[in-house]
Amino acid sequence: MAGQGEVAVKRTAWIALTFAGLVIAAASGAADDMVEIRLTGRYYSEPATVRITVAVEPAAENRRLVIEADSERYFRSSALMLDGEKEKRLHSVEFKSLPAGAYVLRAEVRSLDDVLAMVQEDLVVTGTGGR
Repeated sequence: MAGQGEVAVKRTAWIALTFAGLVIAAASGAADDMVEIRLTGRYYSEPATVRITVAVEPAAENRRLVIEADSERYFRSSALMLDGEKEKRLHSVEFKSLPAGAYVLRAEVRSLDDVLAMVQEDLVVTGTGGR
């Protein structure tokens, strides 16, 4: 319609990932994306049990949360369905019996079509690794 302007709304999806005192936060969707990392430990002994809490700011486009632990020899993931802006903010996942290795721990918030926000951090599980 002539004379009407469109207002563009830029949403920011953000997630914070916490495990054993490690907090990783990421913002996405803004020109000045911000990543904040506070480390108090990221080393475990095998077989490691890693408890992960992910904070996701509720937003209409949030449909899925994927959490992965990825190493050269081992991969584990968990996916949770999100109910947009009706969803709770905190989500917990526990990965049990992770074998020794250097891991990338990753959390992604996804819409139906895109990755809205992603955060990752290194995690080391020490041990013999001789399985």
